Amino acid sequence: MTQMIFINLPVADVQASTTFYEAVGATKNDTFSDETCSSMVISDTVTAMLLSHDRWRDFTSKQIPDAKKSAQVLLCLSMDSQVACDEAVDAAVKAGGVADPIPKQDHGFMYGRSYEDPDGHIWEAMWMNEAEVKKSMATKD
Repeated sequence: MTQMIFINLPVADVQASTTFYEAVGATKNDTFSDETCSSMVISDTVTAMLLSHDRWRDFTSKQIPDAKKSAQVLLCLSMDSQVACDEAVDAAVKAGGVADPIPKQDHGFMYGRSYEDPDGHIWEAMWMNEAEVKKSMATKD
């Protein structure tokens, strides 16, 4: 069985966040969405659940941190190319996100950019040349 991940994120405005995630390429799954949450399909194995603060509190009584001031996780998605990383960040900025809260990384064999969504959650877009990584790792032995 292919393992899936469902990322649950508290959001201040479900509709605004839904619009943002659609702009960066996610597709809303109406079956698991209502006015309190949006199920945003990123890939066959990754879904982000955008939950209103009230809906979030159905799952945990822990305080919702302000993601614009603190971070507990950095979410990273693999991309097919360096260009795809840049395009992901460009789409996020066009939709109201913030570019590169983590400095751009270019190591030749690996390239990464990042963006913040409207609530401050950080997403990284990363491309890696696996053949070059394997070659680099082999020379370290």
